[in-house]
Amino acid sequence: MLNHNETDIIEFLKNNQVGSSKEIHASFSNSISYATVKRILSKLITENLITTKGQGKGTKYLISPVYQLLNPIDITAYYKKEIDERTIKEGFNFGLMSEVLAKNNLFTTSEIAYLNQLQNTYKKNVAQLTKLEYLKEMERLAIDLSWKSSQIEGNTYSLLDTEKLLKEKETASGKTKDEAVMLLNHKEALDFIIKHPDYLTPLSVQKIEDIHSILIKELAIDRNLRKRRVGISGTNYKPLDNEFQIADALVNMCQLINLKEDVFEKTLLALVLISYIQPFMDGNKRTARIISNAILINHKYCPLSFRTVDSIDYKKAMLLFYEQNNISAFKELFINQFKFAVNTYF
Repeated sequence: MLNHNETDIIEFLKNNQVGSSKEIHASFSNSISYATVKRILSKLITENLITTKGQGKGTKYLISPVYQLLNPIDITAYYKKEIDERTIKEGFNFGLMSEVLAKNNLFTTSEIAYLNQLQNTYKKNVAQLTKLEYLKEMERLAIDLSWKSSQIEGNTYSLLDTEKLLKEKETASGKTKDEAVMLLNHKEALDFIIKHPDYLTPLSVQKIEDIHSILIKELAIDRNLRKRRVGISGTNYKPLDNEFQIADALVNMCQLINLKEDVFEKTLLALVLISYIQPFMDGNKRTARIISNAILINHKYCPLSFRTVDSIDYKKAMLLFYEQNNISAFKELFINQFKFAVNTYF
């Protein structure tokens, strides 16, 4: 989160559109030093929250085009307002992919350095494993992912019951058939990705539909892209309801992800954009989690289980992206889960 001085500088630039370092310093009435102001400005630039124009003494500071996307929002304070009290972007933002995400980076230089450091640890760990040991760890992660991904969608199986189901095909008493099917489908989808790691490279609409078909097999969920309106509980955000616009949005998303060079960006974009577009009547977030892991696995990066994610926190972070096109909470969740996966598996 931004501290008081950082917030004051952001507010100054919002109100004045542009300002020099001396003008910004003057707004503090000498309560902090000019050197401190310069340090804060450098930090905000590094975090992509502000940008500059001009050079030398003529340098001016202004709010970054991606400020709204990256600005750290206090999610607890945000949800103190009830659903109808929140001022949100109710409709799909057609410029989000082409004007914001395509032209800017989601991660700061320090965040990428941290993630790459974790990835290097993962590579060293994997290099010491036999093929059999690696596959055993992948199976452990697959069980955790199948459990947590299903739990986020309301599945009531425990982790132990999930392990029994996936290893021994033993269903838990008092649970519905659909809950067992959902878990088995998750495992099948991940097994498919492990067997065909490059299947989703390059990413395409058809391949996304193929993964979705595995995840909804034998469940009462429509296949293929939806042709009617869908509502999302907990928010007034309204996804696209035109099948041609939905298809176009997915094509644009695939092009965006395929063009991005950084694997972490590809992964995070798949996680949030498939959910944001809501191309299917159901199973969108499940599909997003499998697709994102497919990207990681294909590039030999550590996959994610999301095991320690609180389901409510996951949904709140996702709704924040729907309502404000702000990725700060979900990005933090992503970084924490990558760290957890590297430190827990393999």
